[in-house]
Amino acid sequence: MRKNTKLTAIAAATAALALGLTACGSASDPSSAQGGGKADETKPLVVAASPSPHADILNFVKDKLAAKEGLKLEVKEFTDYVLPNTATEQGQVGANYFQHKPYLDDFNKKNGTHIVPVVNVHLEPLGLYSKKAKALADIKPGQTVAVPNDTTNEGRALQLLAANNLITLKEGVGTSAKLSDITDKKGLEFKELEAATVPRALGDVDAAVINGNYAIEAGLSPAKDALALEKAEGNPYANFLAVKAGNEKDPRIEKLARLLGSDEVKKFIEEKYQGSVVPAATPAS
Repeated sequence: MRKNTKLTAIAAATAALALGLTACGSASDPSSAQGGGKADETKPLVVAASPSPHADILNFVKDKLAAKEGLKLEVKEFTDYVLPNTATEQGQVGANYFQHKPYLDDFNKKNGTHIVPVVNVHLEPLGLYSKKAKALADIKPGQTVAVPNDTTNEGRALQLLAANNLITLKEGVGTSAKLSDITDKKGLEFKELEAATVPRALGDVDAAVINGNYAIEAGLSPAKDALALEKAEGNPYANFLAVKAGNEKDPRIEKLARLLGSDEVKKFIEEKYQGSVVPAATPAS
């Protein structure tokens, strides 16, 4: 039976996580690595992850591959984009797997954290979805489009809309684009929402830009259901395994990184997600 814990309410989850992991001394034992000592390889490596596809991929590793490497792996599921990094920074988990580099860079800058990437694993193309429109041409002036409200994903969403001629952006704004950088809304209105809540609002707006993992959790198939989808080639948004700086050489982290980059994991991703999630196993930078 998998020992996954879903943490859905930020305030309650923070308290519960802090209490539970402090009481047991943290199964991941990150303190030994941070203190300069050698991590205890006999203890489980606890990894914080979004439920899908991240936890699914980790559980495949846990169930099918980890034992052969002598790796004890525990997966804790989080449904937001803040707690996995704060838990990693505070040593409550040994690693996390849920984010891309632009988001991490922005998070570290804003929060004074020291999280670093270890290995790229997959890419989730961001997509535009609608319960009302059947094609891009059906998105008309006066309609409302929901977008994620965090800095990097909103910029990414706006770039997707611009690439499909639904809006026009200022030249050179890149992935840091904001609503104020739209030079021509082409009659569209925008609703900014926390990324995890965007799928639930899909029925209340005319269209919505949804992160790949949240689309999958909502029962959408990005490869089939999206009106527009990011291109995988040259995409900077690969999701990776991450740790607090200084813990990269923890032998358990090194084992997990090798397994996440294995042919077995690549095949699992390709067969399970059929193009909605794309393997991207390379060293992260």
